Amino acid sequence: MIANFEEKMAAPGFWDDPDQAQSVIGEMNAVKSVVDQFEKLQQDYDDAAMMAELADEEGDDALAGEIAGTIRSISARVDEFELQLLLNQPYDKLNAILELHPGAGGTESQDWGQMLLRMYTRWAEKRGFKVDVLDYLPGDEAGIKSVTLLIKGHNVYGYLKAEKGVHRLVRISPFDSSGRRHTSFVSCDVVPEIADDVEVDIRTEDLKIDTYRASGAGGQHINTTDSAVRITHMPTGVVVTCQNERSQIKNREQAMKMLRSKLYERKIQEQQAHLDEIRGEQSEIAWGSQIRSYVFHPYSMVKDHRTSVETGNVGAVMDGDLDGFIDGYLRSQIKTEAE
Repeated sequence: MIANFEEKMAAPGFWDDPDQAQSVIGEMNAVKSVVDQFEKLQQDYDDAAMMAELADEEGDDALAGEIAGTIRSISARVDEFELQLLLNQPYDKLNAILELHPGAGGTESQDWGQMLLRMYTRWAEKRGFKVDVLDYLPGDEAGIKSVTLLIKGHNVYGYLKAEKGVHRLVRISPFDSSGRRHTSFVSCDVVPEIADDVEVDIRTEDLKIDTYRASGAGGQHINTTDSAVRITHMPTGVVVTCQNERSQIKNREQAMKMLRSKLYERKIQEQQAHLDEIRGEQSEIAWGSQIRSYVFHPYSMVKDHRTSVETGNVGAVMDGDLDGFIDGYLRSQIKTEAE
């Protein structure tokens, strides 16, 4: 496969389309990374097997204990490598557009949205993914009313599709002077960023395009011109907004990419017998519809209701440690498909 990529790169005119060229290079690097990981795992396994034989022959208990730790580490890396190989659905390798929308509850839910924004940003940074804020609408007192992120990297959508749904928080509210316990909800929607060469029928006459002045918290994302763009697709009611760039033209281009992705996903949904294969179940942002609960009080726990994966280390989760939940969900989906 790598030879095929190298052949493409050597072809005349490869750099005539820089964006396409970078896409090919990115795919080749992703494949090379998988091959390199496999070869490193194979080498480490062979080394550990050889050391185990030596420890057994010499009866070296200290060395045997060290090898046991090495084997546990290799086993964990094999599990992660296996999951990467299982992300083989058509959209898994693509970038992801992630949106957060707080439910009813005003400042309390909007603050929860801000906390989730930080959580997903930290998760992406730890994995070496790039995060672009495409749209940001701050809350009235704190938090966010909505935010849209473009997260770039290999298999980003494959991982983040596990996060689609409603996220529930239970805590003592910092905004309640009586110190009462509050429950808040935020919906997380994730769609793959569809490539430009995928055909999506969008008629100009079906679009309503509005421009407005960008806004943000603490002086971020603020412009003094009407550079932010909102596009409404009238037949479906799908709305996208972008205020990431200072240029209205660039924001419009990015908004059109987001619209294409959402409309393409909608098209796929209509063709699928099981809608949750692409988008996941859509629910009201309220009690009983959550995919995951985050409890800060009266005890500490984060639990995924689809897989029963849970942890008491709430701080680590809010700092971006989501891999256990993502792994559990993706493996449960693979098991369901096999059955």
